[in-house]
Amino acid sequence: MKSIRKGSLNLKDAYAMVKHGQLQLIGMHISPYEQGNIFNHDPFRTRTLLAHKREIAKLYGKQQAEGYSLIPLSVYFKDGKVKVELSLAKGKKLYDKRHDIADRDADREMDRRMKDFKVR
Repeated sequence: MKSIRKGSLNLKDAYAMVKHGQLQLIGMHISPYEQGNIFNHDPFRTRTLLAHKREIAKLYGKQQAEGYSLIPLSVYFKDGKVKVELSLAKGKKLYDKRHDIADRDADREMDRRMKDFKVR
């Protein structure tokens, strides 16, 4: 809690999934509390999120059937409790990735050519 209040957490590679009927947050890094002792928790440990059974069942159905991922967007405090805002997201298809890579390469090539071109 104290490390989260201080803002020393990282959601970059974090995701959530339903395991054994529980909603679990995986990959979120919370730095150990600096004034703590040797009994600090593992920074990358899996954390169980509290949610209603209906919500968990709905998210599990989306995750399994439609291939969505649960991505944490933000962490905030409300009434002394830590809340995590989750979003259902769908990954890119392979052809979308290829298209983005081609666009990026074309932009890079254009920038190179413009740099070499000298205005007289």
